[in-house]
Amino acid sequence: MTMHGRTPRQDRTQARVRARGVAAVLALLALGASGLTACSADRPGPEKAAQALAEGIASGDLAGVTFAAGSPDVATINQVRTDAFAGLAPWTPSVEAGTAVVDPKDEDAATVELSYSWDVGAGKWTYTTTARLARDAEDAWRTTWLPSLLAPDLVDGETLTVERVAAERATVVGTGGTPIVEPRPVVRVGVDKTRVDAAGQDAAARALAGALGMDADAYAAKVAAAGAKAFVEAIVVRADDPAYDTDALGSITGVNLVSDTIPLAPTRTFARPVLGTVGEATAEIVEQSEGAIVAGDQTGLSGLQRQYDAQLRGLPGVTIRATSADGAAVRELFHVEPIAGTPLETTLDVDLQTTAEQILSAVTPASAIVALRPSTGEVLAVASGAGGEGMSTATLGQYAPGSTFKVVSTLALLRSGLTPDSTVSCPTSITVDGRAFENFPGYPTEHNGDIPLSTAFANSCNTAFIGARDQATQPALVDAAGALGLVPDASLGFASFLGAVPEQAEGTAHAASMIGQGQVLASPLGMATVAASVAAGHQVVPVLVHPVEGAAPDATTAATTAATTAATTAATTTAAADVTPLTAAEAESLHALMRGVVTDGGATLLQGVPGEPVAAKTGTAQAGEGDALHNHVWMIAIQGDLAVAVFVETGEYGSTTAGPLMDAFLRSAAAQAL
Repeated sequence: MTMHGRTPRQDRTQARVRARGVAAVLALLALGASGLTACSADRPGPEKAAQALAEGIASGDLAGVTFAAGSPDVATINQVRTDAFAGLAPWTPSVEAGTAVVDPKDEDAATVELSYSWDVGAGKWTYTTTARLARDAEDAWRTTWLPSLLAPDLVDGETLTVERVAAERATVVGTGGTPIVEPRPVVRVGVDKTRVDAAGQDAAARALAGALGMDADAYAAKVAAAGAKAFVEAIVVRADDPAYDTDALGSITGVNLVSDTIPLAPTRTFARPVLGTVGEATAEIVEQSEGAIVAGDQTGLSGLQRQYDAQLRGLPGVTIRATSADGAAVRELFHVEPIAGTPLETTLDVDLQTTAEQILSAVTPASAIVALRPSTGEVLAVASGAGGEGMSTATLGQYAPGSTFKVVSTLALLRSGLTPDSTVSCPTSITVDGRAFENFPGYPTEHNGDIPLSTAFANSCNTAFIGARDQATQPALVDAAGALGLVPDASLGFASFLGAVPEQAEGTAHAASMIGQGQVLASPLGMATVAASVAAGHQVVPVLVHPVEGAAPDATTAATTAATTAATTAATTTAAADVTPLTAAEAESLHALMRGVVTDGGATLLQGVPGEPVAAKTGTAQAGEGDALHNHVWMIAIQGDLAVAVFVETGEYGSTTAGPLMDAFLRSAAAQAL
């Protein structure tokens, strides 16, 4: 009670009455002078103040909020909010103000419920807090500041902290569910600073670096900068890797060997350029993840492991606690268990992939073997040789396909009215706009002159195809290439390039296109697709990854899966809509012509391959100039429900360099099928 027997509320009300009375008298005087009448405006409700509070807490800037007398200044309140939520960064809350409820006994008092939502790991943390507001003499709504506005029962000095538990990373599987990337035993090798005194740590680091062929100065500096009891990892090796003598490494003073398991493929090289690698998240990955990944997390670093990381890594378990300033009092506010990742299903055949890599192991230049199943488009093998230095030559290489492209040129010629029996001219050379084109050295002279198109195809007569260029325009070549699956800019759900044929080319450029040179480009995957389309009798779209419906436990993965499926569908639809579809009759003619290459042409070495008859096409394309002039060599083949492309960046001819590799692969595939 006041000294006059009135409460503060009565004083506040009477003050407002007096203020409104004076204002009303002035208004009436003004209106009387003009002969007009009016009503006073409604008093403001608490809604805007409640909304400003919700927005200020969400953003971290509460400058737009009017606080009650006795509250800390806005800068202090902002800092309290920042400190309380700092442990949850980079997560930020979504805060919404509910309907403000005015006290039925006091129109100048109201409460509003603030609804919080945090996307954290494997769950969504939601809760509510209650704010109290009061209207002052100037009709402004003021908020009573309390730390409990930020989180349930939060008090001065308490802050929020988070503990994460990584989810189990899922495996990558191949055809039939065969595990490809799964946890495999490894040994982490490094200097353990608890095993050597400070004076000997530099020597230990340099000794280990020397044994591993590492930069000794850099590793020694890393050891010196680590904590007093740190284990400073130098390398992680497979437990059974014969390239490393872990016992000898462990005998170095101060070195420790730590057994562990990490997701690995069957071998160090197994489809590595395509599958990618897993390792500790980089700073860039952490920043881009917006809180989904933190420093120290294992994550995909490249290839499919990176592209489908959200699906594979799952969602971490999270525990959020309120901790007092001295750390003595800890309250658990939220907990959710981790959700394991979902396996990534690929179409790779482990045995065929291993075979392809073994065959390429002795090839020095960049090389590739790609195998597809024509009936489904499934990619069974995508092997890239060591000469590519880590690049996926199989799926991303861009090379002139040489005479393997004559499958495309022949389709264009067939569509112009020619048949395999049509006569074409195969001179020893042909000149176009002053440039002379010749056949490959050693071309069988008995097949010069006027010969059937089938013979020109089997023996790869360049001059015959160039001579027929007027019957296969450049747009016709583009259309035929698309019909056989060479679709530019196709999105297949993995990093890939199929091929590109210039839409416009005249003179020598068009002549070069007829024999797969000039500006025509293709990847081994693209040429395997051409062969697969011939075998299937329709355009084939390569499939390497099978998106799993419902596999994505979070929005990021769901979006990735949906985008991948949509992109693959779009590639198929676009290709089908933009090109003249390959007919069964056309495919049958091309298949017969390719069979002729094995029976009577440049791929006779494949005649002895066991199993169904083999059909093939050789290819050689010149690249470089002067002393750097060399041949890209190719061979594509079909056998039953198998289509294969073999490529070597530098070789002699398709028949002599790529041919033996193709023969070895087909024989091994036939043996595995038994």
